[in-house]
Amino acid sequence: MTEATRTIGPVTVIALDDAQGPHFDRREDAFPAATAQDWAAADVLDPGALTADGRWWLRFRSFAIAYADGSVTLVDAGIGPAGSLAADWAPVPGRLPSALLEAGLDPDAVDAIVLTHLHTDHIGWAVPADSPFVNARVIVQRADAEAFAARPQEDELLRPLREQGRLQVIDGDTALSPDVRVVATPGHTPGHQSVLVESGDESLLVTGDLLVHAVQLVRPDLAYGHDMDPESARRSRTAALERAASRGSSLAVSHLSTAWGRTGKG
Repeated sequence: MTEATRTIGPVTVIALDDAQGPHFDRREDAFPAATAQDWAAADVLDPGALTADGRWWLRFRSFAIAYADGSVTLVDAGIGPAGSLAADWAPVPGRLPSALLEAGLDPDAVDAIVLTHLHTDHIGWAVPADSPFVNARVIVQRADAEAFAARPQEDELLRPLREQGRLQVIDGDTALSPDVRVVATPGHTPGHQSVLVESGDESLLVTGDLLVHAVQLVRPDLAYGHDMDPESARRSRTAALERAASRGSSLAVSHLSTAWGRTGKG
């Protein structure tokens, strides 16, 4: 098992690095209630998230869930090509299709893409003409589809997916297989969702933007300035991390320096 891979029962989860670059604001502005002690503890957990000149450094990461039958579910679709919606702030182009091939996975095997939410750095390769995933259904929560209906995501993502018959809109927790299910974790966006991989006593939670910085592992109650509903996000994050700790679950994280984490409580 490589550093980029975790196996849970019959399912293999593979971290796919799409890009990396600085956040568009200071971490102190994004988490105004964090104390110096909070930042010190977070920097011990994830020292690579802080550059020498004090910038908040992000990884942009998706995850592939590979099943024994050869099919693949992708969790998040990265920042996309040079002309993607994320181009005004994120480092484009992303390299998700290449990362998938380097992991030994055929893009044609991707038959489903779960979008944890509809922010631009998570949707980029789901739809464009040069996407390798043109046959995959794309799974979103109804609350996000409705919340983003008046934004560019509607014209560039949701409407094309509807026209292609590839959009699967779900409400709340939904099983994808006996070992994989989507769990609703609203707050960062109204329809934010995470993915739980669970088999026997083993489990792993793919968190999306349920948490974006290690300071939220230190203090899950901290408000994040880019959560659309900070109180709902706090409840979702606290509950998810408490459940993960009680199960001894691993975390698969989108934006921290390393792909895998734990709650620190278990």
